[in-house]
Amino acid sequence: MLSIITPVYNGERFIEACIRVVIDQQCPDVEHIIVDGGSSDRTVEIIEHYADQFPHIRWLSEKDQGQSDAMNKGIAMAKGEVMSFLNVDDYYEPNVLNQVVEIFKTLPEPSLLVGNCNVWSDAGELENVNKPRRLKLTDLLVGPWKNPFPANPTAYFYHTSLHQKIGPYDLHEHYAMDIDFMLKAVQAANVQYVDKTWGNHRKIAGTKTFNDLQNGQAIPRVCRLIKAYRKDLSPLQRVQVIFLYNLFRNLDRVFYFSSHPDQIFWKLKAKLTASTT
Repeated sequence: MLSIITPVYNGERFIEACIRVVIDQQCPDVEHIIVDGGSSDRTVEIIEHYADQFPHIRWLSEKDQGQSDAMNKGIAMAKGEVMSFLNVDDYYEPNVLNQVVEIFKTLPEPSLLVGNCNVWSDAGELENVNKPRRLKLTDLLVGPWKNPFPANPTAYFYHTSLHQKIGPYDLHEHYAMDIDFMLKAVQAANVQYVDKTWGNHRKIAGTKTFNDLQNGQAIPRVCRLIKAYRKDLSPLQRVQVIFLYNLFRNLDRVFYFSSHPDQIFWKLKAKLTASTT
């Protein structure tokens, strides 16, 4: 069985479409676990309506300690040998779940299966197609400007038993729990990349992830995680990774400022202001 877990809090705008996404996959071997954090809007009412009609939907509604806590509750409820997460505002390409079930029949346990993901702007424009081809720990620690992380869990699936090796999601991490998971998972799982687009991630204004990007906290947070995981490398690997990390990050900055020359002034002004206060 395949367990799809959706953490949600006050998500009435998206929850019905999210439920329909799994139904429309027409996968006979799936359960959809919805973990609500005690919503005060119509989220629970909508979940109940669909759960009464579709037995593959299981749900829980109670206060939690944030998204990681909700995700861990979903893992504890899961009956499937394979699992993934579907955020309320994201969705799959057609017939993805049936493809995934068939592929996992051929994979050793525990495995991590990763596909591509469309990344959409709030205006509905396709910004890029995330293709995380290089997924060794040393590749990921070079940084996302060289080797991108999987952009969204709609494009990756893994054996539930993987958590027996790497533990649950970190309750103290409320933003980069997926990056933290990936850096642990690639060290413990058989990793397979498939060059097919499976997921769709929408960058919607007002959401937690969108706000984190807008206020400039997302990249520094990822950088701190990358640096923390260098301890898992040998001394030689650490030197190589640090060199490539700095090289490609600086190249990325050069490319950005060559395309946005007006931003150079504001960056310099911010640094000067910070140094005089």
